[in-house]
Amino acid sequence: MRQGLALLLSALVLHLVLVQPNHPDAVTWRALILFPLELPVLLLGLALLGDGRAGRWLRRGLAGLLVLVIAAKAADMAMFVAFGRGFNPVGDRMLAGAGVNLLTGSAGPVVAVAAVLGLVVLVGGLFWLLERAMATWARAGLLVQPLARRLAGGVALTLALVATYEVAGIMNRWQMPWNPPGAAFTARVAAEEVRLVFRAGAAMREFRAAAEADPLLGRTDLLDRIDRDVVVVFIESYGRASVEGPLFAETTQGVLTKGEAALAARGVAMRSGYLASSTRGGQSWLAHATFASGLRVSDQLRYQALLASGREGLFHIAQRAGFETGAVMPAITMAWPEGEKKGFDRIFPAAELGYKGLPFNWVTMPDQYTLAAFDRLLGVAGEGRRFSQVVLISSHAPWVPVPRLVPWEEVGDGRIFDAMAQEGDPPAVVWRDRDRVRDQYRQSVAYSVEVVLDWLARMDPERMPLTFVLGDHQAAGFVAGEDRLDVPLHVIGPAALVERVAEWGFAPGLVPPVEMIPLPMQAMRDRIVAAYSSVALP
Repeated sequence: MRQGLALLLSALVLHLVLVQPNHPDAVTWRALILFPLELPVLLLGLALLGDGRAGRWLRRGLAGLLVLVIAAKAADMAMFVAFGRGFNPVGDRMLAGAGVNLLTGSAGPVVAVAAVLGLVVLVGGLFWLLERAMATWARAGLLVQPLARRLAGGVALTLALVATYEVAGIMNRWQMPWNPPGAAFTARVAAEEVRLVFRAGAAMREFRAAAEADPLLGRTDLLDRIDRDVVVVFIESYGRASVEGPLFAETTQGVLTKGEAALAARGVAMRSGYLASSTRGGQSWLAHATFASGLRVSDQLRYQALLASGREGLFHIAQRAGFETGAVMPAITMAWPEGEKKGFDRIFPAAELGYKGLPFNWVTMPDQYTLAAFDRLLGVAGEGRRFSQVVLISSHAPWVPVPRLVPWEEVGDGRIFDAMAQEGDPPAVVWRDRDRVRDQYRQSVAYSVEVVLDWLARMDPERMPLTFVLGDHQAAGFVAGEDRLDVPLHVIGPAALVERVAEWGFAPGLVPPVEMIPLPMQAMRDRIVAAYSSVALP
C-alpha cells in the first residue's frame, strides 16, 4: 500500500511537469487532464533500467533535462505575457541580466538578490524532487519477470514512436492520419528549443547575404537634400494604443493637439502616420535596429546576427554623407560594445550625461533632462550637420513616479527633479492593481510626448532639425489592451523637408489617420534615404 502510494505520487509529480503550460491561454484546469505521451515511456523506462549505476546517471540526466524544460516553459510564459512571443534560448539569454537590472531599479538590490537566491534554491529543489520521483519507480522492482520486461519494453518503444510521430507532425505542420491518445507536449517544447538553436545559424547567413547585396552599400551620394541636422527621437512604449485606445486616447491626443498648435504657430510643418514595429512589450533595441538597418530584427538572435553581419544602417549612410553621428542613451548603464557597430561617431550613455538627480526607479533620468543634455552635447551645430539618435525612457515600465515638466532654464544638473523622484507609491504597490498600472502608463507616455513637443516648440524654426519622433513598441498587451505592433511616427521640421514624406500616406499634423495601414518599420531606412536623396535608388 505504502509503495503504491509512493509510486502514484511520483507519477503525479512527473505528470505535472510534463503538462506544465508555456502560454498564458493554456493555464486552465483542462491542462491537468492532458495525457502526456512521454509519461508511460518515462515510467516504464525507469522501471526497466532499475537502480544500477547506469540507471542512476540516467535519472540525474533526465532530472537536469526536465529542469531545463521547466525553465524554458516558464520563460515562454513570461515572454508571451511581456512580448507576445516565445523564448529564444540563443538570442534571449541576455534578458536575464536586463531583468535583474530592472528588478534592482524598481524594488531595490535586496529584493533582487533575494529573488536570484530564491531562483537558485527553486532550481535545486526541482532537481531533487524529480530525481527522487524517478528513483521511486526505478527501485520499485516492478519488472522482475522476463516476460513483463519484454512487454514493458515493447509498450515503451511503441509509445516513444507515437510521441515522436506526434511531435514531428505538429512541428512540421503536416496533417496526421490519426490523433494519438494524448500529446507529447514537453518533448515538443524541447525540440522547438533545439530548432531555435539551428535557426541562429540560418539568421546569420540571411543577414550576411543582405549585407553583401545591399544596394546602398558604400554610396556617398545620399541624403544630399537635407541641409540641416537630423534627430531621431524614440519614445519608450509609445504605441498606437496610446493614441487610439479608449483608456489613453483622450490624454495623448490632447497633448498632441496642443503641441501641434504650438508648432504650427511658429511655422513648423508636421506629418504623422504609423509603423509596424518588430517587437512589442519591450526589447526596445530590436526596434531601434529595425528602423536603422532596413531589416526586420524581431528577437535577440536576429539582433546578434545583424551586428555580426556588417549590414550598414541609416547612421552609417549618414556618416558617409558628411554628417557627424551621435547617440544619447540614458538607459545604457553598462558597457555597450555593440554601439560601435551602429554607425555612431559619439555615444553618450547615462554616466556621461551629467545627471546628478535621483533616479525614477529603473529610469535613470527624466526625459526633459535627457533632451537638455542632448542640446548641450549634440545640439544644433555651428558648422556642418549632425545626424543623431535620442532614446527617451521616462515611459519605460514600471511607470512610477511620473516626472513633470519644469522651466527648461531650471533643469540644471537634474537635482530639481529629486522631489518628484520620491513621490507616490512604489512599483510594488502600484503593480498590485492593473488599473493603476494602466493609469501610470497613460501619464508617463503623455509626459514624454509633451516634453518632446515642448522641446521642439522652443527651437528657432530657421535652425530646427528635421526630426523623426516615434515609438519603439507598444506596451505589453495587458497594459495596452491590444496586441498590435503599431507605433506612431511624427515627422517635424521645415515644410520643404516634411512634405517629402507625404507619399508615405502620412497625414498633416500630429494625430495619425485612424484608417492608416502601418508601414513596416524595416522599410524606413530606404524610405528616408530615397526621400532625401536627389539620385534615384534601385
